[in-house]
Amino acid sequence: MDATAQRQPYHDELLYRLLQDCFGDVDDATLMLLWQHLEWVEITGGQTLMRQGEAGDAMYLLVSGRLRVYVQDEADALRGVDTQRLVGEITRGQIVGELALYTDEPRMATVMAIRDSVLVRLAKPAFDRLMRNNAAMSVALTRQIIRRLKAPPARTLYARPSTVGLLPVSAGVDLPAFATALAQQLGLIGRVEIIDSHSVEAALDSPEATLGPQAQADINRRIAMYLDRIEARCEFVLLVADAGPSAWTARCCRDADELLLLADASEPPVLHAIEKACLLHRSASTDAAEILVLLHPADLPAPRHTRAWLERRPVADHLHIRPALERDMARLARLLSRTATGLVLAGGGARGLAHLGVVRALQEHGIAIDCVGGTSIGAVMATYVASDQPWDAVMANARRAFGTNPTGDWNPMPWLSLFRGQRLRRILASAVHELMGFDADVEDLWKSSFCVTTNYTHAREQVLRHGRLTKALLASTSIPGALPPVLHEGELLCDGGSFNNFPVDVMRAQRGIGTVIGIDLDFRQPLKVELDEVPTGWALFVDTWRPLRKRRYRLPSLPAYLMTVMVLYSISRSRRSRALTDLYFNPPLDRVGLLQWHRFDRIVQRGYEHGMAVLADRAKTSVIDPTLPELS
Repeated sequence: MDATAQRQPYHDELLYRLLQDCFGDVDDATLMLLWQHLEWVEITGGQTLMRQGEAGDAMYLLVSGRLRVYVQDEADALRGVDTQRLVGEITRGQIVGELALYTDEPRMATVMAIRDSVLVRLAKPAFDRLMRNNAAMSVALTRQIIRRLKAPPARTLYARPSTVGLLPVSAGVDLPAFATALAQQLGLIGRVEIIDSHSVEAALDSPEATLGPQAQADINRRIAMYLDRIEARCEFVLLVADAGPSAWTARCCRDADELLLLADASEPPVLHAIEKACLLHRSASTDAAEILVLLHPADLPAPRHTRAWLERRPVADHLHIRPALERDMARLARLLSRTATGLVLAGGGARGLAHLGVVRALQEHGIAIDCVGGTSIGAVMATYVASDQPWDAVMANARRAFGTNPTGDWNPMPWLSLFRGQRLRRILASAVHELMGFDADVEDLWKSSFCVTTNYTHAREQVLRHGRLTKALLASTSIPGALPPVLHEGELLCDGGSFNNFPVDVMRAQRGIGTVIGIDLDFRQPLKVELDEVPTGWALFVDTWRPLRKRRYRLPSLPAYLMTVMVLYSISRSRRSRALTDLYFNPPLDRVGLLQWHRFDRIVQRGYEHGMAVLADRAKTSVIDPTLPELS
């Protein structure tokens, strides 16, 4: 860490503005007193600013750059296991490390630089003097702490990137055109500037501005100053790399908060020279996230061979984009700006057909869905949304697949399940092939998608984002006892409803998500039984022959009882899941049975009517931006 960083005049101007934002309720004299106690610090990308467990000797304000915060669990630390969990990112103008100055306790997290960063440091002795000798500053610093403690926890781990690097990793990428189209969409959100090697050279009036390691140190510093000034006045800076590895391309990799690796999906999925020279040996924990963006023609029915691209590069995520389609570029802009909309669909047997009706209502209100995920039948319906196919084709496919009972093949030897599961497997395989045109993988869907399963082998929830789509859907829908489990990499997977039937938290952890829409299928009310003892089996059997209104025993059936017990833990999480949604739907399906697939049209219609009613009620106060483009 360089505590004698060579700051520039514009750093002073920027610092003054940032201090006003943080301590705007104090006068200039007090602000300048604080200024006099600050030390400038400069750290390079990958360097550690503070470590968990160390003494808290200072607080910092980030002037430029970006930091990442990690926490190690105490149990792992005691075992000597180095497993760090990402808990957030620090961006320009944010304070870090201040709590330890008040409590004198060790650091609660490790903070590392994603890229070269400039900060100011207030050491503990200076902090103590300010607290003792200046009442106004003491109050201002205390208020800052209180605001920090009272602030609600961030709903996403990933802060919005200020600088985005655009790197071509295949032939056939029109980088300038892509940058222009992306800037147009980002411009609807904030100010954007596109920077490439030619613009830097022209701005600095020096052909040496893009030289590599041999360039003089002052030229490199001039480039850094130039980029920092632009970042200070823009919401987004697009750093457009050269066509191959160069000093400028390396700088784009080093100075970006997030990297988009742009590839023509029709090209061979081999590693590009830029990846070999600039990315191959980077640390995933300290460097900017790499997002693979596969580019496709507008008329392609569905992406193919995505797995081959992902197997060759350790990217944080991937996206399928048709640059000629404005809605795809708008989706990318929303993901980058952390304003994307995620849709979460709960499990619930035949009741899940209502998801189709609610999605239709969302379409008609012009609400675009950028990412989607679900559990059990919710995972299946999420696949329809993620396929981005015309909605008439989706509905026809769903009606053919689920117009009749998909689980009617009774098992004559029910050692593992009541149903053989072959019918459901055939239905899902046929539906996927018809929808996508081939035996697709989860990662081949146009929109990012996930499905939640239960890992029986390790007794935990498991989220599937990769692998054969049919197999993933079958695993998520395989109700224990009713359908056989699915083998996946030597482990047994079954219906995800046991752990997380309404996986809003999974969607919240997705990169880029700002708004979450949830469609829940839980309608249960507490069951009050006015009996002293449970009736005998014979009494219950006789009772089923009485007219519904004259039945004596209001008890659940065996399938309903077993199904409910299976998801009790998941139900206990539903209140928190609902609190994490921005727009919540819960269609009235209390009179719809789990296996009433023959009521396809009525269930879909009920979902549509509920969706339209909720959206009408929220029209004036909805958190959803009505200008978002329509779903296809």
